[in-house]
Amino acid sequence: MVFLANYSYAHTPLCSCYDNGDGTVTCEGGFSDGSSAAGVTMLVLDKSGKVLIKGKMNEDSEFTFKKPDVPYTVVFDAGPGHVVKIDSKDITE
Repeated sequence: MVFLANYSYAHTPLCSCYDNGDGTVTCEGGFSDGSSAAGVTMLVLDKSGKVLIKGKMNEDSEFTFKKPDVPYTVVFDAGPGHVVKIDSKDITE
């Protein structure tokens, strides 16, 4: 049981996003154990939860998208218990 708890803790999802200053946003992701986030689903949602953009982290664990004209939330979705949400107001250059 302790092994599973430690394993779960060691695989914490990490994601950060920054404004590129050219109308696009880039997010970088990964896991606390150093594993890649390549292929992880990325969503950009508006305030109502509507999906504006859907994609996946590339082989470099990055996801770049055109910045929406409305407030939005970026969701790094690696499965149950492995979700990171970032509000657009927290994304800066």
